[in-house]
Amino acid sequence: MPFGLGSTGRRSTGSPVVQRSSLREQVAGAMRDELMAGRLAAGRHFTVKEIAELYGVSATPVREALVDLAAQGMLVVEPGRGFAVPRFTWDDFVDIVEARSLVIDGIFRRLSGRLSALDPAALASLRRRADAAVSAARAGRLDVLVGCDRRFWAELGAFAGNRRIADYLDWLRVQYWIFAAGYLRGREDVADFCWSRHLELVDLIETGDQSGVHAMLLGYNQESLRQMSALCGRPLPTELSQVPGQREPDPLPGTTQ
Repeated sequence: MPFGLGSTGRRSTGSPVVQRSSLREQVAGAMRDELMAGRLAAGRHFTVKEIAELYGVSATPVREALVDLAAQGMLVVEPGRGFAVPRFTWDDFVDIVEARSLVIDGIFRRLSGRLSALDPAALASLRRRADAAVSAARAGRLDVLVGCDRRFWAELGAFAGNRRIADYLDWLRVQYWIFAAGYLRGREDVADFCWSRHLELVDLIETGDQSGVHAMLLGYNQESLRQMSALCGRPLPTELSQVPGQREPDPLPGTTQ
């Protein structure tokens, strides 16, 4: 049962380990990383006992962590059997992209006319995240990309100034990768299916180009659907142009152009 723990480290014996502080959060984070990277196949079953033994911790924090992930839709509770990795469908993925589109569109409507006034330090950090994500995407390093990409969008989501919006966008990113990574893992052409225009998006944000940001995000959403449609062998939505964001968004009340 080969789980990797990413930044949480490993024992000298080669088995995964989590630190003794905040075990519940660390186990949940380690499992989330496994799911996002596609290392846990859809439908895979496991028990609290298995995970506790694997990580070398007691059952209580493991059970709490798995219940937390199940509450977030990242695992499925199977009474009498333990937990399983959810089987997201193509329709689920289309819904995820649509929801992501609406959230990001709303964030930039909220920022209408104020892009060039964003905190320079926050933009510098976003650029570093973008650079890391682009490097990983172009190299086809899936395990690195999922983390870099998630951190990039988390920092961008923080520009909304609303923690609930940012948290929901992050949840959608995790759901997106749980589906996509399962199809990308093990492919030699991963780079061909990974969006790598993060730095260009930051450039547009820094120059206050609202129309350019809108156009790039529209293209990103459409590209996501086209790429995964090709990998899954599933048809695109009836009208791809109906992906939210087709029309130049109106600013929210109280904002200026």
